[in-house]
Amino acid sequence: MPDEVAEPKNPTAVAASVVLLRFDGAGSRHGTRAIPSEVPVNLVYGGIPFAVMMTTPADLEDFAVGFSLTEGVIQSPTDIRGIRIGSEERGLRLAIELTPSRLHEHLARKRALSGRTGCGLCGIDDLSALPQARHPEGRAPSVSLSAIRSALRELDRQQALNELTHAVHAAAWADLKGTIRCVREDVGRHNALDKLIGSLARAGTKPDRGFVVVTSRCSFELVEKVAAFGARTLVAISAPTSLALERARHHDITLIGIARSDSVTVFHGVERILSGKGE
Repeated sequence: MPDEVAEPKNPTAVAASVVLLRFDGAGSRHGTRAIPSEVPVNLVYGGIPFAVMMTTPADLEDFAVGFSLTEGVIQSPTDIRGIRIGSEERGLRLAIELTPSRLHEHLARKRALSGRTGCGLCGIDDLSALPQARHPEGRAPSVSLSAIRSALRELDRQQALNELTHAVHAAAWADLKGTIRCVREDVGRHNALDKLIGSLARAGTKPDRGFVVVTSRCSFELVEKVAAFGARTLVAISAPTSLALERARHHDITLIGIARSDSVTVFHGVERILSGKGE
């Protein structure tokens, strides 16, 4: 892709005046607290608006690539010729320039998506429009319990915005040794994962060289996004939904949930988890 326009300087967090009230009647305390920024971001392809997502205004180039990839607008980052980020009256505009052939295919698709912080399906008009990624290629890698534990411990220390606000989700990429290589945060769990995938795709990261860790609810859209990138292991803080598990089985993605400091629960792919002397 050609050089991109610099991202406007928008704070990822703002200060809010608050009053702390105690249940024990010990009085109140006035102060300020950081809260995450949330702005509407209009994704536009070929001059035609496609989606408005409520997003933390950071890593927007990664978001543009990751969202385009996981929504099926593009097949690879090379389908994007350029990204321009600009301000609108009530938010930001991500103008994404596609190659002519890809723009033609995109315009032939019928989908209007109105994004919300917690929803990934707003706007579809038929059940056949549910996101479904292509089958990832190759064999899923084996992952050790020690690597998963290391990644979970390290991720806690790398969520800078959440440490400040206690109000955002994170998606991270760890190598097979459990070292966190990339973290993206956002008020929207889908957005955090899209930003991560966009960053990995732009860097040419091979999907079989690591695994994804998310700090959010594990719904089927997250599984589909991981599959769209080609990764085969997903570790989530929460349990998956029934459809998330169904799609993980369909794509043969190792699905690990209820990830805690002392244990994890494997919902699919336990034969690929290495532990003890077998590591």
